[in-house]
Amino acid sequence: MSADRLRRFALACALLSCTAFAHAADYVQAAGSTLQFTARYQGDPVPGRFPGFTTTLRFDPQHLADARLDVTIPLASATTGNEDYDPELTGTFFESQRFPQARYTATKFRALGGNRYAADGTLSLHGASKPVTLVFTWTAGAKPVLSGTATVKRLDFGVGGGDWKQTDLVPNEVAITTKVVFTPKR
Repeated sequence: MSADRLRRFALACALLSCTAFAHAADYVQAAGSTLQFTARYQGDPVPGRFPGFTTTLRFDPQHLADARLDVTIPLASATTGNEDYDPELTGTFFESQRFPQARYTATKFRALGGNRYAADGTLSLHGASKPVTLVFTWTAGAKPVLSGTATVKRLDFGVGGGDWKQTDLVPNEVAITTKVVFTPKR
């Protein structure tokens, strides 16, 4: 191969590799995003939310191997809107002074068909790190939206000590729902 053809070949390879990385877009969380949970107390649903969470995402449905999701959740921001429950939630359950934040990170993504995906990640909460899968839909656009659900087993993370370890009043499974609106990272 001549030196000129070798240079053109190298340039073409470099351009192709740059194009492959250009497909994955980096996003940051925008206004209108929510992260909610629903626990049960004596059989009744107790909905709550984490208003202070932040999310970054690298995602392209055609390049799932490059995808990455990172969510930071300040536990002291947890609220049910019930002044009787909230001190117990951030105190006894989350121990937010001792464990100020939770973090969910995912680097393994799977296509489930249509615009549905699964992010197999790790939740670090209350001093423990365990696998958690987030199943979500992806709505592309100028402000793409990730809408997802997950189930967290609170006792796997040691959340809810003392009398709350029993699951007759507060079950082990907590349903998580999220809707994250994104804008391109600048």
